Amino acid sequence: MRIRAAVLADLPVCQDIERAAGECFRDIGMPAVADDDPLPLEELARYAGSGLAWVAVGPDDRPLAYLIADPVDGALHVEQVSVHPAGARRGVGRALLEHAALRALARRDAALTLTTFAAVPWNAPYYLRCGFRILTDEELTPGLRAIRRQEARHGLDRWPRVCMGRAL
Repeated sequence: MRIRAAVLADLPVCQDIERAAGECFRDIGMPAVADDDPLPLEELARYAGSGLAWVAVGPDDRPLAYLIADPVDGALHVEQVSVHPAGARRGVGRALLEHAALRALARRDAALTLTTFAAVPWNAPYYLRCGFRILTDEELTPGLRAIRRQEARHGLDRWPRVCMGRAL
């Protein structure tokens, strides 16, 4: 496996990865998450164009996972990380997070941040194992609060969510 910058030709594959990765939410009673559409190609292209989209590829150079991020209040915010189920449990997601951390350090960001479901095993508990911690309400920056409001409008608050951070 190798990590490289995402290019436009990767983006439809990234959408397929997100759809496939989302299916496991159906198995735990979260069908609305499984049915949620991936980000549009135009939005993914914005991430790729800004240099904040990476893919983990196999020997055939085909993506099996991707991560996109946004600068938010002095941190690099992981907007989405998805691993195709065929590549799950092989350290691919962790490798993408480590790559993002290195990029954040190079940008002189203070932390990686993300929002995620609190009780889904491959969400908050996984990120805790990757060195993140749950942020208190007092630690939330204006940008993180805005992200949480947007998620609530999108209906994601039907299940408990948390903001997490990892100091760099």
